[in-house]
Amino acid sequence: MTAVIQTRHLSKSYGRVQAVHQLNLEIKRGCITAFLGRNGAGKSTTIKMLLGMIAPSAGEGTVLGLSIRDAEANREMRRRVAYVAENKPLYGYMTVGQTIRFASSFYPDWCADRAKDLVNRYELPIDRRVRLLSKGMRTKLALLLAFSRRPDLLILDEPSEGLDPVGIEELLESLAGQAAEGTTVFFSSHQIAEVERIADYVCVLERGRLMVDASLDHLRESYRRIELVFPSAPLEHDFCISGVERIREHGCAVSIFASGNADAVVERARDLHATSIEIAPVGLREIFLETVREG
Repeated sequence: MTAVIQTRHLSKSYGRVQAVHQLNLEIKRGCITAFLGRNGAGKSTTIKMLLGMIAPSAGEGTVLGLSIRDAEANREMRRRVAYVAENKPLYGYMTVGQTIRFASSFYPDWCADRAKDLVNRYELPIDRRVRLLSKGMRTKLALLLAFSRRPDLLILDEPSEGLDPVGIEELLESLAGQAAEGTTVFFSSHQIAEVERIADYVCVLERGRLMVDASLDHLRESYRRIELVFPSAPLEHDFCISGVERIREHGCAVSIFASGNADAVVERARDLHATSIEIAPVGLREIFLETVREG
């Protein structure tokens, strides 16, 4: 599959603070990719560099095959990308209806029928001024402006912020629908349960560095928690095996977090006469927490 977003050693520094460091991303066409990380990990900075809103300090990148460093290419790229920012900026003095009419005039790919359907589904008050909307309603309006187009790429920064459970369900359905129509979806989120439901691929950023970049299926198949008990405490270097990410020892008990090679870990444990061996699959939440702690 062709990469819709591709970066090579992309970096951004603010003085001595390195917000993004040597980032190598490759986002596949037609897929839903989740971008995870703690607050301040560099997710929003990365998205703004991809959209040409801020200039990289080093490195290169392309979106839809167009360079993020070239102003003319950036203008062409933005015509083919729908973006929802983290803070959902909108004109507060406009009504919902005025906002929709204003936005529709900029985009030749605007679908009026879809916008009308989303107004009804989201129960947006068409004559109310944006500044009087609740946080959740402002989020829904911002999403409507993105979903009413037919973009090649949809980039969303914390799209579920402010939404109630019903709104989140509607959002997930919309994202799945966009992907089914051929739109590539790239979104940042703190809501891991949402990511597990719809994402094809997951990227985890920690302190500006890419720690995980894999399909969700691969993560589910490969990551394991292995709990071991021995007659006497083993040495930590006994489990210096490829795929072992973290080892915790509690006397004669050892807990191993592994991104692969679980069979080799079990074989080593048997060689060391383990009295108990338990292997359990690991969910995305635990993978994320272990990754950012490691980072």
